[in-house]
Amino acid sequence: MTTLSSPHAPAQVDESLVERVAELRQRILGEVRKRVIGQDEAVELALLALFAGGHSLIVGVPGLAKTLLVHTLAQTVDLKFNRIQFTPDLMPSDITGTDLLQEDVERGTRKLVFSPGPIFANVVLADEINRTPPKTQAALLEAMQERRVTVQGVTYKLDEPFFVFATQNPIELEGTYPLPEAQLDRFMFEIVIDYLPEDEEVSVVQTTTALAGEEPQAVVSGAELREFQSLVRQVHVVEPVARYAVRLARASRPGPDAPEAVRKYLTFGASVRAAQFLVLGGKARALLQGRAHVGFEDIRALARPVLRHRLLPNFHARAESVTTDDVVAKIVDAVAVPRSGL
Repeated sequence: MTTLSSPHAPAQVDESLVERVAELRQRILGEVRKRVIGQDEAVELALLALFAGGHSLIVGVPGLAKTLLVHTLAQTVDLKFNRIQFTPDLMPSDITGTDLLQEDVERGTRKLVFSPGPIFANVVLADEINRTPPKTQAALLEAMQERRVTVQGVTYKLDEPFFVFATQNPIELEGTYPLPEAQLDRFMFEIVIDYLPEDEEVSVVQTTTALAGEEPQAVVSGAELREFQSLVRQVHVVEPVARYAVRLARASRPGPDAPEAVRKYLTFGASVRAAQFLVLGGKARALLQGRAHVGFEDIRALARPVLRHRLLPNFHARAESVTTDDVVAKIVDAVAVPRSGL
């Protein structure tokens, strides 16, 4: 057993389980690579989201394998997958399900029977989520936060594990509805998928224009994944590392003590949920790399995907083409790593 020092009750993590998770990561990546070429950071972050139990927003132009990545990952962990194509005319009931009038011929009676919508799956791909109106986005919000839906006053619990991977096209804005900050804050990561290097793009073209290759195989069940999610929560974080995560989140909030880039380019910063996701993501990252402790490098590695969609840029940022990624880099440079405790 591995015991980690803490001012509170120490956490104990079975080293054999840590090794098993690290080995499982390699197997899952091997299966994903049968269909997804490149995009290493995006694949790693999606895998972290699965093990941490968080939702992710995937941003990228069409044709960069956003849907393929999510579907393939769902196959490797043997989870039920549903894809919802978001459109301007999509209604909340198209997501959650609705009550249907069913006739009992033998008894000559009728009754309302709930017909579950596509949200009743383990992995839900909300494709082009910003194409649907706020009322429909709100229906997804309850499912993401509460892991349940309410139809006609009746609440239905969603099966665990439950993840939402939402995609968004960053260049097509006509006819779209920007996601409210409250919903953006519920995504653990914003995963950016960009164009591949030339050699990897050549591999994609050759692979996709040849005969179909080997299909990805499931290497872990939903029940096992829930067990590993529980193990992630058991990974201990010493106080200086947790404090570093909190300081990164606090440094993103404009104020007299904030870094210059924050004061100049941001209107609002990250909520406390950002620090929570930095620590939770750090736990998952450490475990998947075969470690039973979280280091400062785990927090730093997740600063961009956790913070970038939680920062609200102002006019100066837009005028000078300064992105939230640019500001996050300045925040990481400005926040010192605590000296004591490790």
